[in-house]
Amino acid sequence: MSEWIGVAIALVSSCLGGTAAAITRYLAGNADPVTLAILRWAIGFLCVGPVAVLTRAKWPQRADLPAVAALGLAFFGVFFVLYNIAMSYTTAARASLALATLPLSTMVVGAALGVEPLTLRKSTGVLIAVLGVGAALASGLSTAPAGAWRGELIMMAAVLCMAFYNVLSRPFIRRSSALGFLAVGMGTGAFALVFVGMLTGSLATLRDFGPPQWIAGLYLGVAGGALAFILWVKALERASPTRVANTMTVNPIAAGLLATRLVGEPITPNLVAGLIAVFAGIWIATSERK
Repeated sequence: MSEWIGVAIALVSSCLGGTAAAITRYLAGNADPVTLAILRWAIGFLCVGPVAVLTRAKWPQRADLPAVAALGLAFFGVFFVLYNIAMSYTTAARASLALATLPLSTMVVGAALGVEPLTLRKSTGVLIAVLGVGAALASGLSTAPAGAWRGELIMMAAVLCMAFYNVLSRPFIRRSSALGFLAVGMGTGAFALVFVGMLTGSLATLRDFGPPQWIAGLYLGVAGGALAFILWVKALERASPTRVANTMTVNPIAAGLLATRLVGEPITPNLVAGLIAVFAGIWIATSERK
Protein backbone atom coordinates (compact mmCIF):
# COMPACT_ATOMS: atom_id res chain seq x y z
CA MET A 1 0.00 0.00 0.00
CA SER A 2 2.86 2.41 0.87
CA GLU A 3 4.33 1.84 -2.63
CA TRP A 4 1.10 2.92 -4.35
CA ILE A 5 0.65 5.92 -2.05
CA GLY A 6 4.14 6.95 -3.17
CA VAL A 7 3.10 6.59 -6.83
CA ALA A 8 -0.03 8.71 -6.23
CA ILE A 9 2.06 11.44 -4.59
CA ALA A 10 4.51 11.31 -7.52
CA LEU A 11 1.61 11.76 -9.99
CA VAL A 12 0.64 15.05 -8.34
CA SER A 13 4.29 16.12 -8.36
CA SER A 14 4.64 15.30 -12.06
CA CYS A 15 1.51 17.32 -12.92
CA LEU A 16 2.97 20.32 -11.10
CA GLY A 17 6.25 19.75 -12.93
CA GLY A 18 4.40 19.78 -16.26
CA THR A 19 2.75 23.11 -15.50
CA ALA A 20 6.16 24.45 -14.43
CA ALA A 21 7.50 23.50 -17.88
CA ALA A 22 4.85 25.67 -19.52
CA ILE A 23 5.62 28.55 -17.13
CA THR A 24 9.34 28.19 -17.89
CA ARG A 25 8.58 28.39 -21.62
CA TYR A 26 6.45 31.50 -20.96
CA LEU A 27 9.30 33.20 -19.07
CA ALA A 28 12.09 32.07 -21.41
CA GLY A 29 11.85 35.25 -23.48
CA ASN A 30 12.27 37.46 -20.39
CA ALA A 31 15.10 35.73 -18.52
CA ASP A 32 18.18 33.59 -19.18
CA PRO A 33 18.45 29.93 -17.98
CA VAL A 34 20.39 30.80 -14.80
CA THR A 35 17.86 33.45 -13.75
CA LEU A 36 14.98 31.02 -14.31
CA ALA A 37 16.74 28.41 -12.16
CA ILE A 38 17.36 31.01 -9.44
CA LEU A 39 13.68 31.97 -9.44
CA ARG A 40 12.61 28.36 -9.09
CA TRP A 41 15.06 27.22 -6.43
CA ALA A 42 15.72 30.37 -4.39
CA ILE A 43 11.96 30.82 -3.91
CA GLY A 44 11.59 27.06 -3.49
CA PHE A 45 14.23 26.94 -0.77
CA LEU A 46 12.64 29.88 1.07
CA CYS A 47 9.52 27.67 1.31
CA VAL A 48 11.18 24.29 1.97
CA GLY A 49 13.78 25.45 4.53
CA PRO A 50 11.32 26.87 7.11
CA VAL A 51 8.96 23.89 6.66
CA ALA A 52 11.84 21.49 7.38
CA VAL A 53 12.81 23.46 10.52
CA LEU A 54 9.22 23.86 11.82
CA THR A 55 8.41 20.17 11.32
CA ARG A 56 11.73 19.17 12.94
CA ALA A 57 12.80 17.16 9.93
CA LYS A 58 15.69 14.79 10.47
CA TRP A 59 18.75 16.23 8.74
CA PRO A 60 21.31 14.14 6.82
CA GLN A 61 24.12 12.69 8.91
CA ARG A 62 27.38 14.62 8.93
CA ALA A 63 29.12 11.89 6.93
CA ASP A 64 26.37 12.11 4.28
CA LEU A 65 26.40 15.91 3.91
CA PRO A 66 29.05 16.13 1.13
CA ALA A 67 27.23 13.55 -1.01
CA VAL A 68 23.79 15.12 -0.37
CA ALA A 69 25.17 18.56 -1.25
CA ALA A 70 26.79 17.18 -4.41
CA LEU A 71 23.51 15.58 -5.49
CA GLY A 72 21.71 18.87 -4.84
CA LEU A 73 24.27 20.83 -6.86
CA ALA A 74 24.07 18.38 -9.77
CA PHE A 75 20.28 18.26 -9.78
CA PHE A 76 19.01 21.68 -8.66
CA GLY A 77 21.96 23.42 -10.33
CA VAL A 78 23.25 21.61 -13.42
CA PHE A 79 20.05 19.74 -14.36
CA PHE A 80 17.78 22.77 -14.22
CA VAL A 81 20.14 25.07 -16.08
CA LEU A 82 20.19 22.46 -18.88
CA TYR A 83 16.40 22.13 -18.53
CA ASN A 84 15.92 25.89 -18.97
CA ILE A 85 18.32 26.01 -21.93
CA ALA A 86 16.31 23.20 -23.57
CA MET A 87 13.06 25.13 -23.02
CA SER A 88 14.49 28.15 -24.83
CA TYR A 89 14.95 26.09 -28.03
CA THR A 90 11.80 23.97 -28.23
CA THR A 91 8.17 23.84 -27.12
CA ALA A 92 7.08 22.85 -23.61
CA ALA A 93 5.30 19.73 -24.91
CA ARG A 94 8.24 18.51 -27.03
CA ALA A 95 10.74 19.11 -24.21
CA SER A 96 8.45 17.35 -21.73
CA LEU A 97 8.11 14.39 -24.10
CA ALA A 98 11.90 14.03 -24.03
CA LEU A 99 11.73 14.38 -20.24
CA ALA A 100 9.13 11.59 -20.10
CA THR A 101 11.89 9.08 -20.93
CA LEU A 102 13.08 9.55 -17.32
CA PRO A 103 11.68 6.17 -16.10
CA LEU A 104 13.72 4.38 -18.75
CA SER A 105 16.88 6.37 -18.00
CA THR A 106 16.35 5.63 -14.31
CA MET A 107 16.06 1.94 -15.13
CA VAL A 108 19.27 1.96 -17.18
CA VAL A 109 21.18 3.91 -14.51
CA GLY A 110 19.83 1.57 -11.81
CA ALA A 111 21.11 -1.41 -13.80
CA ALA A 112 24.50 0.25 -14.38
CA LEU A 113 24.87 0.89 -10.64
CA GLY A 114 23.76 -2.64 -9.71
CA VAL A 115 20.51 -1.52 -8.07
CA GLU A 116 18.15 -3.31 -10.46
CA PRO A 117 19.03 -5.79 -13.27
CA LEU A 118 18.14 -4.81 -16.84
CA THR A 119 16.35 -7.85 -18.32
CA LEU A 120 15.43 -8.52 -21.96
CA ARG A 121 11.84 -7.36 -21.35
CA LYS A 122 13.00 -4.14 -19.72
CA SER A 123 15.47 -3.52 -22.54
CA THR A 124 12.67 -4.02 -25.08
CA GLY A 125 10.50 -1.48 -23.28
CA VAL A 126 13.34 1.04 -23.19
CA LEU A 127 13.98 0.56 -26.92
CA ILE A 128 10.28 0.97 -27.88
CA ALA A 129 9.88 4.15 -25.86
CA VAL A 130 13.10 5.76 -27.07
CA LEU A 131 12.37 4.92 -30.72
CA GLY A 132 8.81 6.22 -30.34
CA VAL A 133 9.98 9.51 -28.84
CA GLY A 134 12.67 9.87 -31.51
CA ALA A 135 10.18 9.25 -34.33
CA ALA A 136 7.62 11.64 -32.82
CA LEU A 137 10.12 14.46 -32.40
CA ALA A 138 11.64 13.91 -35.86
CA SER A 139 8.27 13.79 -37.65
CA GLY A 140 7.18 17.04 -36.01
CA LEU A 141 10.29 19.06 -36.84
CA SER A 142 8.53 20.86 -39.70
CA THR A 143 6.09 22.51 -37.26
CA ALA A 144 8.60 22.90 -34.40
CA PRO A 145 10.60 26.08 -33.66
CA ALA A 146 13.88 26.47 -35.58
CA GLY A 147 16.64 24.53 -33.81
CA ALA A 148 14.15 22.57 -31.68
CA TRP A 149 16.28 19.43 -32.01
CA ARG A 150 18.99 21.15 -29.95
CA GLY A 151 16.57 21.62 -27.07
CA GLU A 152 15.46 18.00 -27.16
CA LEU A 153 19.05 16.69 -27.20
CA ILE A 154 19.93 18.94 -24.27
CA MET A 155 16.84 17.70 -22.40
CA MET A 156 17.82 14.07 -23.00
CA ALA A 157 21.26 14.81 -21.53
CA ALA A 158 19.61 16.55 -18.56
CA VAL A 159 17.40 13.50 -17.98
CA LEU A 160 20.50 11.45 -17.13
CA CYS A 161 21.25 13.89 -14.26
CA MET A 162 17.77 13.32 -12.83
CA ALA A 163 18.05 9.55 -13.30
CA PHE A 164 21.24 9.46 -11.20
CA TYR A 165 19.55 11.69 -8.60
CA ASN A 166 16.56 9.32 -8.36
CA VAL A 167 18.71 6.20 -7.96
CA LEU A 168 21.35 7.64 -5.62
CA SER A 169 19.09 9.70 -3.34
CA ARG A 170 16.99 6.96 -1.74
CA PRO A 171 19.62 5.64 0.75
CA PHE A 172 20.25 9.19 2.01
CA ILE A 173 16.50 9.85 2.38
CA ARG A 174 16.16 6.66 4.43
CA ARG A 175 19.00 7.66 6.76
CA SER A 176 17.58 11.16 7.30
CA SER A 177 14.14 12.29 6.10
CA ALA A 178 12.61 13.42 2.84
CA LEU A 179 12.36 17.07 3.91
CA GLY A 180 15.80 17.21 5.51
CA PHE A 181 17.42 15.66 2.43
CA LEU A 182 15.51 18.01 0.10
CA ALA A 183 16.31 21.16 2.10
CA VAL A 184 20.07 20.51 2.10
CA GLY A 185 20.18 19.61 -1.60
CA MET A 186 17.90 22.42 -2.74
CA GLY A 187 19.70 24.93 -0.53
CA THR A 188 23.07 23.94 -1.99
CA GLY A 189 21.76 24.30 -5.54
CA ALA A 190 20.03 27.62 -4.79
CA PHE A 191 23.09 29.22 -3.15
CA ALA A 192 25.34 28.08 -6.01
CA LEU A 193 22.90 29.52 -8.59
CA VAL A 194 22.60 32.86 -6.77
CA PHE A 195 26.42 33.08 -6.60
CA VAL A 196 26.71 32.40 -10.35
CA GLY A 197 23.90 34.89 -11.01
CA MET A 198 25.73 37.61 -9.08
CA LEU A 199 28.97 36.94 -10.97
CA THR A 200 27.33 36.93 -14.40
CA GLY A 201 24.80 39.72 -13.84
CA SER A 202 21.88 37.40 -14.55
CA LEU A 203 19.93 38.71 -11.55
CA ALA A 204 19.72 42.16 -13.18
CA THR A 205 17.10 40.86 -15.62
CA LEU A 206 14.60 40.58 -12.74
CA ARG A 207 14.34 44.38 -12.71
CA ASP A 208 12.54 44.21 -16.05
CA PHE A 209 9.85 41.85 -14.75
CA GLY A 210 6.28 43.15 -14.67
CA PRO A 211 3.41 41.79 -12.51
CA PRO A 212 2.58 38.88 -14.94
CA GLN A 213 6.22 37.71 -14.95
CA TRP A 214 6.48 37.93 -11.15
CA ILE A 215 3.24 35.97 -10.70
CA ALA A 216 4.59 33.31 -13.06
CA GLY A 217 7.95 33.34 -11.24
CA LEU A 218 6.30 32.91 -7.84
CA TYR A 219 4.24 30.01 -9.17
CA LEU A 220 7.44 28.49 -10.58
CA GLY A 221 9.17 28.68 -7.18
CA VAL A 222 6.28 27.75 -4.87
CA ALA A 223 4.35 25.15 -6.90
CA GLY A 224 6.90 24.00 -9.48
CA GLY A 225 9.81 24.18 -7.04
CA ALA A 226 8.93 23.71 -3.37
CA LEU A 227 5.63 21.79 -3.51
CA ALA A 228 6.50 19.61 -6.52
CA PHE A 229 9.78 18.45 -5.00
CA ILE A 230 8.53 18.02 -1.45
CA LEU A 231 6.04 15.60 -3.01
CA TRP A 232 8.75 14.03 -5.24
CA VAL A 233 11.10 13.12 -2.37
CA LYS A 234 8.11 11.99 -0.28
CA ALA A 235 7.27 9.65 -3.16
CA LEU A 236 10.89 8.37 -3.36
CA GLU A 237 10.66 7.68 0.37
CA ARG A 238 7.74 5.30 -0.21
CA ALA A 239 8.20 3.80 -3.69
CA SER A 240 10.98 2.48 -5.92
CA PRO A 241 12.85 5.01 -8.13
CA THR A 242 11.54 3.39 -11.33
CA ARG A 243 7.88 3.50 -10.23
CA VAL A 244 8.19 7.10 -9.11
CA ALA A 245 9.89 8.04 -12.40
CA ASN A 246 7.07 6.30 -14.33
CA THR A 247 4.72 9.12 -13.35
CA MET A 248 6.71 11.52 -15.55
CA THR A 249 4.52 10.38 -18.47
CA VAL A 250 1.83 12.82 -17.28
CA ASN A 251 4.34 15.69 -17.48
CA PRO A 252 3.96 16.36 -21.25
CA ILE A 253 0.15 16.29 -20.92
CA ALA A 254 0.11 18.96 -18.20
CA ALA A 255 2.82 20.97 -19.99
CA GLY A 256 1.03 20.85 -23.34
CA LEU A 257 -2.40 21.78 -21.95
CA LEU A 258 -1.10 24.84 -20.09
CA ALA A 259 1.29 25.89 -22.89
CA THR A 260 -1.61 26.06 -25.36
CA ARG A 261 -3.19 28.69 -23.10
CA LEU A 262 -0.05 30.66 -22.23
CA VAL A 263 1.98 30.73 -25.45
CA GLY A 264 -0.34 29.16 -28.04
CA GLU A 265 1.69 25.98 -28.54
CA PRO A 266 -0.29 23.27 -30.39
CA ILE A 267 -0.59 19.66 -29.23
CA THR A 268 0.15 17.77 -32.45
CA PRO A 269 -0.70 14.15 -33.38
CA ASN A 270 2.98 13.17 -33.51
CA LEU A 271 3.42 14.26 -29.87
CA VAL A 272 0.41 12.17 -28.84
CA ALA A 273 1.87 9.19 -30.75
CA GLY A 274 5.20 9.66 -29.01
CA LEU A 275 3.50 9.74 -25.60
CA ILE A 276 1.66 6.50 -26.43
CA ALA A 277 5.04 4.91 -27.31
CA VAL A 278 6.45 6.05 -23.96
CA PHE A 279 3.43 4.57 -22.12
CA ALA A 280 3.81 1.28 -24.02
CA GLY A 281 7.55 1.07 -23.40
CA ILE A 282 7.19 1.79 -19.68
CA TRP A 283 4.36 -0.76 -19.33
CA ILE A 284 6.48 -3.46 -21.03
CA ALA A 285 9.52 -2.59 -18.93
CA THR A 286 7.76 -2.41 -15.56
CA SER A 287 5.12 -5.16 -15.85
CA GLU A 288 7.64 -7.99 -15.65
CA ARG A 289 6.85 -10.45 -12.89
CA LYS A 290 9.44 -10.77 -10.15
